[in-house]
Amino acid sequence: MQSSYAQEPVLAVDRPEALFSSSDPVLHANKQVVYHIVKDLLEAGHWELADKYLSQRYIQHNPNAASGRDGVVRYFVEVRKVKAKPIPEKMATPIAAVIAEGDLVTVMYPLPVKDKATGQLLYTTTWFDTWRIVDGKADEHWDSALKN
Repeated sequence: MQSSYAQEPVLAVDRPEALFSSSDPVLHANKQVVYHIVKDLLEAGHWELADKYLSQRYIQHNPNAASGRDGVVRYFVEVRKVKAKPIPEKMATPIAAVIAEGDLVTVMYPLPVKDKATGQLLYTTTWFDTWRIVDGKADEHWDSALKN
């Protein structure tokens, strides 16, 4: 496999929590919902808290998880077998950027791509998650996942 030479690495910021803030109160509230989805649900696996952050109808555009809050919880708990661990005081997930506009919040993560045979890092790219926030909860989700 050929390495990529014409790109800069995607890097995480030092203090990702700072990206989940805004001087606009609506954007701040929306970013805070997403902050807790990333930290409490995705990072710490506390899917019993999903009703605080995800709407019941939660429209899912990831091809591996069903729509509906119950569908996404089932995906992480039963399919991926995620086990809850203590919710960290500070986020450990590497974050490159957070963008909020209207009811949408996008989180961009550095994604290292390794050679499958050697495990050697070939390059970095960006993974993203975008959520639509409705009435204080994520109501729709997009990411760059391919079907497993």
